[in-house]
Amino acid sequence: MGITFSHSTVYVLDQDSAKAFYTEKLGFEVRSDVAMGPAFEGAGAGIRWLTVGPVGQPEIELILADTAMGHDAETAEQIRALVAKGAIGPGAMVTDDCHKSHRELTERGVVFLSEPAERPYGIEAVFRDDSGNWFSLTERAEFDPQG
Repeated sequence: MGITFSHSTVYVLDQDSAKAFYTEKLGFEVRSDVAMGPAFEGAGAGIRWLTVGPVGQPEIELILADTAMGHDAETAEQIRALVAKGAIGPGAMVTDDCHKSHRELTERGVVFLSEPAERPYGIEAVFRDDSGNWFSLTERAEFDPQG
């Protein structure tokens, strides 16, 4: 059985603002931006299926989802509060030069929670998106399978 990974959800506070952040600041490309009407899975007013991904990595897409997508109003508000608080770290992004990427992203207005620092797994800096989600930006250390 061949299972691969294709999509991951990142809950955002405003899809238009998130779209601008991920494309203009991180340099990702829009993969889909489709409005699905109220008949779609009982979505009420409908949902917007917005995905972005790194250029050159077409097999990976981040779903920039409104917190209401797939949730009742109470749950959506709880998720929204956690995102806004900065309590969610959806994942890690890899770069070949953390110091250079940190400088470039800072110049584009990306807010970093930590400067690049040596870690056992490489050099890492942590940043937030415009909703409050935090990501590790990591330059991987050379891995020695022999230990």
